[in-house]
Amino acid sequence: MKTKEEHIAFWIEQANDDWNAVHTLFNGKNYLQSLFFTHLVIEKLCKSLWIKYNVDNIPPRTHNLILILSATPIQLTDEQAEFLLLLNRFQLEGRYPDYMTKMSRVCNEDFTKEVIHSVNDFKLWLHEKLQ
Repeated sequence: MKTKEEHIAFWIEQANDDWNAVHTLFNGKNYLQSLFFTHLVIEKLCKSLWIKYNVDNIPPRTHNLILILSATPIQLTDEQAEFLLLLNRFQLEGRYPDYMTKMSRVCNEDFTKEVIHSVNDFKLWLHEKLQ
């Protein structure tokens, strides 16, 4: 049976793998897919925090970043909560073809680069919370 620390390490490792995919997809000009993976990175780090602060080692089966963090003592600023709402859109809208067409118009190179930069900052902040 895995320890709590091993469960947390699993989610962090998965987030790191997805972070590599973010850059591969971005470099291939697959901007919406890259943004979908930015959500996965943050989701997996949020789930590792969920495990840290809860008795169970299996996080809830949800993709809602704010909901996951609501079961931890992590306090978000209004700006951070707004950013997570934006990322939640990439998770949902990145899955359905009708949304993908609409989102592809918005998710150009500059927009995607800006979001990736912000995700990196948020990712580092979450890593600090895991210490």
